[in-house]
Amino acid sequence: MKKLVVLTGAGMSAESGISTFRDEGGLWEKYKIDDVATPNAWRKNKALVLDFYNQRRKQLFNVEPNAGHLALAELEKQFEVQIITQNVDNLHERAGSTNILHLHGELMKVRSTGHGAEVYNLTEDKYETHVGDKCPKGFQLRPHIVWFGEAVTLMDEAERLTKQADILLVIGTSLQVYPAAGLINQVNTDIPVYLIDPRPIDKLPSHVTIIQKGASEGMIELREKYLKA
Repeated sequence: MKKLVVLTGAGMSAESGISTFRDEGGLWEKYKIDDVATPNAWRKNKALVLDFYNQRRKQLFNVEPNAGHLALAELEKQFEVQIITQNVDNLHERAGSTNILHLHGELMKVRSTGHGAEVYNLTEDKYETHVGDKCPKGFQLRPHIVWFGEAVTLMDEAERLTKQADILLVIGTSLQVYPAAGLINQVNTDIPVYLIDPRPIDKLPSHVTIIQKGASEGMIELREKYLKA
């Protein structure tokens, strides 16, 4: 069974109603990134940061996986599928995909600010965290998110998985955000690479096949034209 490695970005979840950085009227428009998504923001105003992520989780409960998410889960019948996502939502899991690496963390998890940085799962009936919520060792809990200015510690693992690909699929990312954007350079030029995104993207290698559509519509075209059993 061939290995299909899939890199997904914000556009993957946008069809489900998850706000991206550039969405008008979305959560990110109401807050400055520097105030809610950096280590300095956490030091300055923990309550504001925690409230922001509480709102993001609440939004997550009101959306569902889209047809693109479901199509990726279906491909596990045909391929060994490994998803590497820049998204922090759990829509891939809810759609049924089983092998997912979250590069930038997970919205439904928190971790200790203590030395061990232990990670804990949240649930839909208990998803809020506040100043004073602590791990069993007595350390404040923070979102299990890679903030701007923090190292993406799973990049080595992402590169290792990408190098194993027989086919590379990129969905919903402009390939402008590094280090994740560099993953496309980890495969040989003889490996098929498909990119699904409705926006025009410049400076792509010549061996990349572009499907200029949204995630759901693009996945239909990919399966019909390029990934036939």
